[in-house]
Amino acid sequence: MALTTERVTDPAPPRFPDWSYAARQAAEAVPDQAIDACWRALNHLSAAQLYLTDNARFARPLRPADVKETPRGHWGVCPPVNYMLAHLGPLTASRPAGSELLVLHGAGHAGPSALAHAYLNGTLHLTGNGPGWSMPELRALITGFPHPERFGGEITPLIPGIRHTGGQLGPALAIAQGMVLDAPHRLVVPLIGDGELETGATAAAWLARRALHGRGGHGAVLPVVLANGLKMGGPSLLAGMSKEEVQGYFTGLGYEPLIHDGTDLPGCRRQLADAFHRLRPLGESGRQPVIVLTMPKGHTGPTRVAGRWIAATPAVHKTPLKDPRNNDAEFTALEAWLASYRPAELFTPQGRPTDLVRQALPGPSPEPETARPLAPPAARGPQSWPDVSSVVRERAANEAFRLFSPDEIASNRLELSADGSLPPWAVEILNEEICHGWLQGYTETGREALLATYEAFAPVNTSLLVQHLKHRRLRHLTGQSGLPSVNYLITSLGWRNTYTHQNPGLVSSMLETEDGSVHVYTPADTRRAAAVLAVMLAGHDRVNFLITDKHPGPAFPSDPLRDELTDGAAVWPHLSHRGRPHLILASAGDIPARELIGAVTLLHRSHPETKIRYLHVNDLAVLGPAPHWPHALDERTFTRLFGTDTPVLMAVPTHPGCVRALLAARGETSRFHVVGYREPSRPTTPEGLLEHCKLSAAALAVQAALMIKEHSR
Repeated sequence: MALTTERVTDPAPPRFPDWSYAARQAAEAVPDQAIDACWRALNHLSAAQLYLTDNARFARPLRPADVKETPRGHWGVCPPVNYMLAHLGPLTASRPAGSELLVLHGAGHAGPSALAHAYLNGTLHLTGNGPGWSMPELRALITGFPHPERFGGEITPLIPGIRHTGGQLGPALAIAQGMVLDAPHRLVVPLIGDGELETGATAAAWLARRALHGRGGHGAVLPVVLANGLKMGGPSLLAGMSKEEVQGYFTGLGYEPLIHDGTDLPGCRRQLADAFHRLRPLGESGRQPVIVLTMPKGHTGPTRVAGRWIAATPAVHKTPLKDPRNNDAEFTALEAWLASYRPAELFTPQGRPTDLVRQALPGPSPEPETARPLAPPAARGPQSWPDVSSVVRERAANEAFRLFSPDEIASNRLELSADGSLPPWAVEILNEEICHGWLQGYTETGREALLATYEAFAPVNTSLLVQHLKHRRLRHLTGQSGLPSVNYLITSLGWRNTYTHQNPGLVSSMLETEDGSVHVYTPADTRRAAAVLAVMLAGHDRVNFLITDKHPGPAFPSDPLRDELTDGAAVWPHLSHRGRPHLILASAGDIPARELIGAVTLLHRSHPETKIRYLHVNDLAVLGPAPHWPHALDERTFTRLFGTDTPVLMAVPTHPGCVRALLAARGETSRFHVVGYREPSRPTTPEGLLEHCKLSAAALAVQAALMIKEHSR
C-alpha cells in the first residue's frame, strides 16, 4: 500500500487576502470608545484577578475582605498586551471571508490578560458548561486566580483560544512564521516582549524570513514588539535605544517599523490600518511592517504609594502592591487603581460585558485545523522503502509537508530532487532554533514536517522541545489531540565525526522526561530507517527522533522488520540459537548493530559452544515500563526477548545512562551491561572512538566472553 495523503480539493487555491479591507470595515463598524472600553475591561479584569475575591464591578465601596490575603500573578505585561488585544478584536471580527487571524503570545506572564480575554469572548467556563457571561463566572474568574488546578496563572493552551505556550524565551516569531507557511489565508500576530527581543531565537527570526523567498505561497506575519522598557529585573536593552536607533535597527533588518506609545488611541488605529495595508506574504521580498508599542510596563497601575515609586520599576512586573488587605496606603491605592477603569460602565449587574465593550470583541475563534489521515506505512513491504530520501520525496509529493534543516540537507546526503536542487518545500537556515520554531508552527496548524540535523547540534533545541512537550500535554488535557507528530531526523552521527561534532545528548534529555509521546528510533540499516521514517510521518501526537547514519552500511534480513515496527524490538533468528541462550546480545542503531554482529562472528570462533540470542531494539522508549511509556514492551514480551536471568550485552548509539535508567525503572540492573557513547578526552579517529567507548566488535566480543564466564560460575 502506498503512502498517500487524502488531497483536499478546493474550488480555488487560497489567495492572499486584502487585509486593508479588515481595517476599513473595523473603522466603520467600531467606534474608538468601544476599543477604549474593551481595553479598560481587560485591564480591570487582569488587576482584579491578582487582588480581589469579590466586588468585581465595584458596585459598592471596596472592603478589606474583598482583597486577597496573598496577591499573586504578573501585572506588568498585561496593559500593553490588553491594548493590542483591544485593537485587534475589531480587525479580527472584520477579517475577509475565508481568512484567519491568530494572536500568538510570546510573553508567558500575560496569563491574567488571556483569561480576561477568554471571559469577554464568552469562551471561559469556570462554574459549569452554562453561559460564559454571568456574575458567578465573573466571581469565579477573580476569586480562583491563578486557578492552580485548572488553568494556572500563565499562558498555556488550557486557556481557550491559546495556540502557543508563552514564556519559552524566543521562539514566538519563528513559530508564527511556521504557522503561515503554505497558508496564504492566515495572518499571525506574535506579541513579543522586549526582553524576548534579546534572545538568539528572536534575533535570528527577523532575518530568517529571507530564507523563505521563493519557497511557496505563504500568509503574513505582523510582529508586535511590546517595548515596555523593562525585563523582570531591570531595563531591557531596547529601552536604552533612542527612537531613531529603534527605527534604524528594524529598518536595517528589512522591516518598516511603526512606533506608537499608546497615548493616542485613534492614532494607533490609523497606524494598525497602515500596517494591514502594508502586509505582504511572508516569502515576498521587500519591507514588512512591525509594530513597536512603547507603552510603559504596568501602565495605568499605581504610580507612587506612601513615598515609594512604583511606575516604570521592576515592582510592576508581578504585584505592584504587596499587601493592600493589611496596608492602609496600599488599600487606598488599590481602590483608586481599580476604580479608574470605571468597571460599572464595562459590566452589567449580571456580569456581562456591556454593549460598548462587546463591539470591540473578535468573536468566536476559528476552529483549529486537523491533520490529514495517512495510510499506515507498516502495511507496505520492506522492499518498498529503499532509503530515507525516497520517503521524504514521496511524502512531499502529497503536499502539506515541509522539510527544515540548518544548512545540512546535502551534507546529510538527502537527495530531494533529480538535479540536486532544493525543492520549494525544503528550507535551510543555519539555526536549529528557527528550524524548530518553523516546525512547531507548521505542525501546530495541522501540517506535517521534518527537521533534519546533525546529531551534535540537535541538543541546542532541548529546552524548546521540553517546553513543547509540556504544551502538547496540556493540549491533550483539553481534548485538543490529533496534531501531526514532531519529527527529527538525526544523522551525521558523532561516531564518524570530529571531536567537536560528537554529542548524542538530545535523546537522553528527551527520555529523561518520561513523556510517553517520545520515541527514539534506532533502526539497524537504511531500509529500516526508511520504514521508520514513513511511520513517523504518518503518526500523530508523538515526538519522534530517528537516529540513522548518513553513510550506508550493511543491510540485514528484513524478516524481523514488521515486529521491530510493531513491538519496538525483535529477535533476529539468523543470528540466534534455538533454546535457552547463555548470552543475549541486543543492538540499537546501525553502527552498534554492525559492531555487535562483528562481535558475534568473533564469539563463534572463540566460544563455539555458547548459545546466543540476538535481538535488535528499534525504539528505545519501549524499554521503559508502563504506564510512563504507553508503548512499552509488556512483561510477557520483554521476558520472551530478554529472558529473566540471562546476562544481556546491549550496544546503543546514545549515552548508555539513559538506557540504563529505562531498564532500572523496570527493575533490571545487574544482568544488563549497556555500552554506548562515552566522551573522549581528545580528538580521535572513528575507529579510536569505538575503542574508547568499548563499542568496537573486538571490545564487545571481549565483554561478551567475560559475561559468559561470570555467568557460568
